[in-house]
Amino acid sequence: MGIFSKIFSTGKSSSDYYLSLDIGTEVVKALVFKVDTENGSGIIKGVGRSRQGLKDMHSGAVSDITGVIENCRHAIDAAVAMAGIKKVEKAIVGIAGELVKGTTTTVHYERIKPEMRIDFPELKNIIQKVQWKAFDRIRQQLAWETGHNEIEVKLINAAIVDVRIDGYKITNPLGFQGKDVSISVFNAYAPMVHLGALQTIADELKLDLLSIAAEPYAVAKSMGVDDIVDFSAIFVDIGGGTTDIALVRNGGLEGTKMFALGGRAFTKRLAAELGVGFEEAESFKIRYAEGKLGRDVSGKIEKMFTDDCNVWLSGVELSLSEFSENDLLPNKIFLCGGGSGLPGIKKALMTSAWTKNLPFAKEVEVSFLQPKDVVNIFDETRELRDPQDITPMGLANLVIELVGEEKVLAGILRRAVKMIQK
Repeated sequence: MGIFSKIFSTGKSSSDYYLSLDIGTEVVKALVFKVDTENGSGIIKGVGRSRQGLKDMHSGAVSDITGVIENCRHAIDAAVAMAGIKKVEKAIVGIAGELVKGTTTTVHYERIKPEMRIDFPELKNIIQKVQWKAFDRIRQQLAWETGHNEIEVKLINAAIVDVRIDGYKITNPLGFQGKDVSISVFNAYAPMVHLGALQTIADELKLDLLSIAAEPYAVAKSMGVDDIVDFSAIFVDIGGGTTDIALVRNGGLEGTKMFALGGRAFTKRLAAELGVGFEEAESFKIRYAEGKLGRDVSGKIEKMFTDDCNVWLSGVELSLSEFSENDLLPNKIFLCGGGSGLPGIKKALMTSAWTKNLPFAKEVEVSFLQPKDVVNIFDETRELRDPQDITPMGLANLVIELVGEEKVLAGILRRAVKMIQK
């Protein structure tokens, strides 16, 4: 059961169904969907959700494997029942957490014989150089952040972002001539301890893992940005324990950042201020976010959350500052995730004070991602209606790529990834 295992079943049976599993800090979300390989689309047939216990997750990572397994089982059973099938085995699982890193690495390669056409072995060699350089860079970054020189990480996602020959952008270098070849590859890495926990969960649930995917990577890819060359935006996914940020520039995913602050921090604030338990505070917070409380009560809660919103905004600012060293930041910000529904979040992002130290191209525009924005995924259940549903839908969208026809560059990259994973 390898992370990048191939899919051989093509008959129209339960083997045509796949599972998207978003193991969130607050809620496990499971989607059962069917893939139409001819049209390159996925159709959601079943949706299941199960609330996590307080000790099951910490900062987006699994802390109680047994508890999470039971929660996942409940969510999957509900989705399978809605889909009207007996079981689902092939799955993609999302991963988040502070130590999940995503970055784009560019390697400039000067060819000795520019008059020769680029062939398959040469292209393979260039991409392998990019991958090893990226792997060394991410290990150094994690060693600096954690204080551990030998932290074990594994490559989980990789995608070609940009290819240029003598400055000209192309999609497939094979057969081209030229001297200077520049290839940019986005890579996402995760610590082995986190991956091991997810693998254990999958084994217990008898799931065949097609992929473990970095959730901000899935969110950014959900809009089909690869096909829009001039598209640039910032994606902010606010979960229960973490906030995940992805930066897309000119249609390519430049990098991802995560920090351990999400909706659970606001619930804890409310519980402390009101002197109530966590579950009651969570229910109160949801009603506040849905506008179901009176104006006076909502005003008081907004004041309670002001400091937390400012702390959260500082995390966003710090994360984006690491992206802005070489270029202007896109002014479009797209929000998703359960925590994005808090009124103070969008309001905080719309203020101008936090943007003064960042090189935004224009005044910031903030909007919410909706299920209809996810490309190639169609919801027959009509159960997916909110920004919190974007992540599992984005994960499902990645499966379309896994089972579809593989492009030349993607194939070479996949083989380079396998070499690094050994």
